[in-house]
Amino acid sequence: MDDVLVRMEGISKAFPGVQALNQCRFELRRGEVHALVGENGAGKSTLMKVLAGIYHPDAGTITLKGQPVHIGGPGAAQHLGICIIHQELNLMPHLTAAQNIFIGREPRRGFGLVLDDRLINEQAEALFKRMHLDLDPKAKVADLTVAKQQMVEIAKALSFNSEVLIMDEPTAALTESEIHELFRVIRDLRAKGVGLVYISHRLEELKQISDRITVMRDGSYVDTAQTSEIPVERVISLMVGRTIYESAPELPEHPSDEIALEVRGLNRAGVLKDINFSLKRGEILGFAGLMGAGRTEVARAIFGADPIDSGEVIVRGQKVHIRSPKDAVAHGIGYLSEDRKRFGLSTKMDVETNVVLAALEKFTGLAGWVRERDTRTTAEQYVGSLSIKTPSVRQKVVNLSGGNQQKVVIGKWLTANSDVLIFDEPTRGIDVGAKSEIYKLLNELARQGKAIIMISSELPEILRMSHRVIVMCEGRITGSLTSAEATQEAIMTFATQRGERAFVHPENGDAQ
Repeated sequence: MDDVLVRMEGISKAFPGVQALNQCRFELRRGEVHALVGENGAGKSTLMKVLAGIYHPDAGTITLKGQPVHIGGPGAAQHLGICIIHQELNLMPHLTAAQNIFIGREPRRGFGLVLDDRLINEQAEALFKRMHLDLDPKAKVADLTVAKQQMVEIAKALSFNSEVLIMDEPTAALTESEIHELFRVIRDLRAKGVGLVYISHRLEELKQISDRITVMRDGSYVDTAQTSEIPVERVISLMVGRTIYESAPELPEHPSDEIALEVRGLNRAGVLKDINFSLKRGEILGFAGLMGAGRTEVARAIFGADPIDSGEVIVRGQKVHIRSPKDAVAHGIGYLSEDRKRFGLSTKMDVETNVVLAALEKFTGLAGWVRERDTRTTAEQYVGSLSIKTPSVRQKVVNLSGGNQQKVVIGKWLTANSDVLIFDEPTRGIDVGAKSEIYKLLNELARQGKAIIMISSELPEILRMSHRVIVMCEGRITGSLTSAEATQEAIMTFATQRGERAFVHPENGDAQ
């Protein structure tokens, strides 16, 4: 077919001890969005890295517009019109957004001796306008939110005018409005004949944006179908090779009446205003809102990672002074950051070290020696109880899947005897099977009496997992809803209320 842009046949790739791809095939047509799905470790990112020239296949052929090609590296792929947006951000934080977009391709003046910063900024601004993105090209990437950094990555890829664009989890850090704008850009590119490969764990997005879906499992090709003709349940079954029930496991019926955490009058100039809420033992309290609403800022303030101007934090009925994360840990509070690789884990260290890191003093003798037998026993205990898939506790965390990395972070805070656990985007970047395991784990922790705050940008996740939902907008709490009252429409109403008077349920009495 002359509308086929890319055809990959018999692609195999092995790494030491792992057969990552086994006789895989994939096809991409002009002007289509082709979703590539599978659990973590299924091989989808590896297959696309072969197409992008990052990996060289051990076997197989690739044709581009009907012609066999050898893709010698990422530069060769870009020259052929193939560009990839990686799941992990690949930006230089000390440079501006515009400099990141055009690095290595900067326009010059003065016989090529001087970079033309004005033209770089103008070209970047034109890209941002095309994406309907309010972003200063001269802003340093280090000062941008994760969502804005992701949009810079997308702009960088679009700047190559690629015929084949591979997007690996492009919406993982985006708000609903930003996703809407991304989808508008994708549809515009599709209309211009660009072929787009869309890798995502958010299966509900696929129905909105993709034309076809290819499923991979355990490094092998499984099936390809028209998106309009295959139910989500069938996609999940093909992905995992077993039935995953999308409905949430039942929450513990009634949290304890005992208040585990109370926050009163929390303020930080320009960031948070008069935050008041309580959290019970055995309760999962969902925090919803658009990106920038202040949800993560509340978590970081409670955990002592950011300073506050005023307010009180009360743990188990006692007012506490938390000036640093160390103070928070001492009071039984654990924080699982939205960026687990940057703030939650030491990825170059092994599972054992990460599990005991927040409570190392428990394993240290009088002479300062670490009791390795105890750390090993503790790590193995949590590997078992949390079902962490790893060859051993000596495995480096960087080699684990996203879901298993998240479980290691949970094990770390359980080792530290944390009674209050703050989960910030707990299922970001992990597949549907691992999500199901995380949901079950959160519910089990609640049954054990742990008090849980769950921050999530996925409204279905908030609705299925929360006893109550706190909604924020522009640094304020604008709504507090029971599980019976919480709907996507109600949450979005309060998420866009800005400074208006909040709804407060009489049984909650938290929002101001």
